[in-house]
Amino acid sequence: MEPNESHECGLNELRKDYNKLKEKYGLPEFSELNELFEVEEIESCETEFLIRKIRRVISDKIAGYLKFVETILNPSNAPMFFFKMIKKLDSDDKNVLTNIYEELGGFEIEIIKLDLSYSEIEEAEFIKKISNKFNIIRKQLSKIIDKLGNGPNANQNNVGSYFG
Repeated sequence: MEPNESHECGLNELRKDYNKLKEKYGLPEFSELNELFEVEEIESCETEFLIRKIRRVISDKIAGYLKFVETILNPSNAPMFFFKMIKKLDSDDKNVLTNIYEELGGFEIEIIKLDLSYSEIEEAEFIKKISNKFNIIRKQLSKIIDKLGNGPNANQNNVGSYFG
């Protein structure tokens, strides 16, 4: 068996097991969840708590985004290259980032609650909620990333717009 073949077999099993949960709880399509959070990274489907494993992969992604947004909003310990990028942002961008930060922080609290007390139903509700809300966050964050990088507003000089 070739290496990709075993991965594909595992992915098919994961999809099949996920689809049972999808039908039971009205979860989003596997492909949508995988596109947003790379849930295919789950190594093995052999678990009694597949929905928890999926939520934990999502949690890792959320924690990464939260840390990134926090670094932009509070760059005191950020790498030097962040300071030049941050100057491209204006107060509207800061407001958007602050709202994203608060929303992601709220998810972190929910994640801790779910880790402390397992409930398949609550795990499913969290996955549905976060997949809906994260689509909005992703679009907002993409605009900010474009501005930070080489997007349409990347070359503007916002003198005095540093908000560290």
